[in-house]
Formats: sequence, C-alpha cells, structure tokens
Amino acid sequence: MSAPAPMLSVVIPVHNVADFLPLCLDSVLFDRSAEVEVVAVDDCSPDRSAAILADYARRDPRLRVLTLPRNVGLSGARNLGLTSARGEYVWFVDGDDWVSSGAVEAVLDRLSATRPDVLLVDHVEVFDNGRVVAGTPDGVLRALPSPLRLAEHPRLLRLAQSACTKVARRAYLHETGLRFSPGWYEDCAFSHPLLMAAERIEVLDRVCYCYRQRAASGAITKTRSPRHFEVFAQYERLFARVDRGGRAYDVFRPELFRVMTDHYLVIAGNERRLPPSVRRSFFHRAARDYRRWLPADGYPMPDGVAGLKHRLLRDDNYPAYAVLRSAYRAANQLRRTVRRPAEHGYSPALHPAVTRPTTS
Repeated sequence: MSAPAPMLSVVIPVHNVADFLPLCLDSVLFDRSAEVEVVAVDDCSPDRSAAILADYARRDPRLRVLTLPRNVGLSGARNLGLTSARGEYVWFVDGDDWVSSGAVEAVLDRLSATRPDVLLVDHVEVFDNGRVVAGTPDGVLRALPSPLRLAEHPRLLRLAQSACTKVARRAYLHETGLRFSPGWYEDCAFSHPLLMAAERIEVLDRVCYCYRQRAASGAITKTRSPRHFEVFAQYERLFARVDRGGRAYDVFRPELFRVMTDHYLVIAGNERRLPPSVRRSFFHRAARDYRRWLPADGYPMPDGVAGLKHRLLRDDNYPAYAVLRSAYRAANQLRRTVRRPAEHGYSPALHPAVTRPTTS
C-alpha cells in the first residue's frame, strides 16, 4: 500500500552547487513533517552534488533523487521534478538557495488552511559579504487582502518574477498547462501566467526564501553572453498567452508592458550581462518589442531617469541612451571614490534562517 501523498513537494534542480547544496537540503528537511517530500533533480552535475544527494537520501526517505544522463538546464530539470512530484502543492527551490527557519511549517499551515491556487511568499537577497536586501518593500504584502485575484491588483506583476517565491497547486499547473520554457529568463513566461490565471491567490507576509547572490557564479545575471537575447523569446511566449486569454487578460497588458520594458533596460545597461559589441543591437531589438507590444491605452511609465530611459527606448534612440548610461556610470564611480558605499539591509546568520530585521 502506497503512502499518502504529501501536502508539499519541494523541487530542487541541482547543477554545480555542491558547496551550497547541504544548506539548501538542511533548510528544507529541517522540519520533520511527513507532509513534505523533496524531489532533487541532478542535472548531470559534474561536481560532488550526486554524492551529497545520495548521502542525504540514505538518511531521509522524504528525499527522492532523479538523475539526468545529460544536462537539460534549469527549465528541463524543474519540469522533470514537477512530473515526478506527488504533493498537492509544488515549491521550486534552487540548489544554491535556501528557505528560512520555520518557512516550511508556515507554508504548510497556510496551504492547509486556505487551499489557494498560488501562495506568494516574501524573499531576501543574501550577498557573499553577509549583506541582505529585502526582496519586497516593507508593508507591500501586508497591505494586500487575502485571498485575492490578480485582476484586482495587477501591480503585483511588478514583484519578483522568480518562481521560487510562488507555491502552486499541482493540479492547477496541470489544468493550465504551465511549464517552464527552454532558454534563459525562464521565469518570465511562467510566473506571470501563473498569477494571471489563478482564481485564488494567498499572500504570506513572511520571508520564506533566501536568494543567494554570488559575486562569482554561473548565474545568468552575472554571465556576459549574447544568450541574454533569449529574453525576447520569453516575452514573446508571455504576450502570446495574453493574446490567447482574450479580453479577460487585457487588464494585465499595461503592467506586463512596464515589467518587460524595465527588464529589457536592466539587461541593456548591465555591464556584466551583454558584451559591448551587441549592446546596440540588443537595444534596437528591445525597441521593436516596445512598438509591438505597446498597449493601445498606454501604460504607467515611471518618472525621473527611469522614465527617460523608457522614452529613449520608445524612440529607439540608442546614441542618447549610450550617453545617459555613460554619465550614470561615471557618477556612480565618482560616488564610490569620494565615500564608502552605504550599507543596506542587515547581516543574518546564514544557517538555517533569515528573518526580517526589527526596527526601533
């Protein structure tokens, strides 16, 4: 007789994260609840990850390990883990990140009490030097009603795109056919549709996810490569889904357009992503998407310098954008030379938890 299905499946894709994997596994398995299973997908990792997973699996039967014969990337590993998951809900946790102390218990309690389509949780970004930055402005999640529908709060689309901050009902994922698309920036075409189609979204105003920001890593946000052009295909998929959604999805177009434009400008301006030789062509390609997807009734363009960048993209004015970018970088360099950068956030103990700082 098979064991009853758990409430929660935590899917962990694993590739070249041996130095961080024990913390990730410890944080998820710390709560001894039988209501949790962990599905780790070894994406043909060449480091010690396989041995670490085998050791943990011997000691904790709640961990199942799937081993891929070849590397399929983050999207493929997540999709395989989802296919194998048995839980009523699925939480995607990356192998170099971790969940905060008590987060699993808090998530289980909220899922059991409310049974939403999607549960939103808060997160922090943790840097190598111990600096921690809040992922969501304080009070934003607290001010939201629960449950909610995205059509009534479309500005939620501006929150972190990461799939790791969203716990989804597994049957809901199957009903909508949502899966991760191949290529970089896979969360773009997954997280937004996940929220748009949901009838019931719950919000847990608690830091549950700790997103590691490594100074030297294979993360796409720190890899200089033409592959950043793959973001255009992800937004193509996203807006195709919006088109298929008909009039019911029109309410999301202005916010999605702003999110897309902000995202393109972040990539265009980041020294650690685009090789200089392709920056101009990336900007022109982004400008084409601006013209293509601009909502008929406009969108909430930001103020200040951010708004100026939007207008330059709208006009496909790369020379002016390049001047603005150079001036901004020079000003930042000057600030760094005349004073030490201000410290932000707080410094938590790295294991097993990060909790919100208290204020006096």
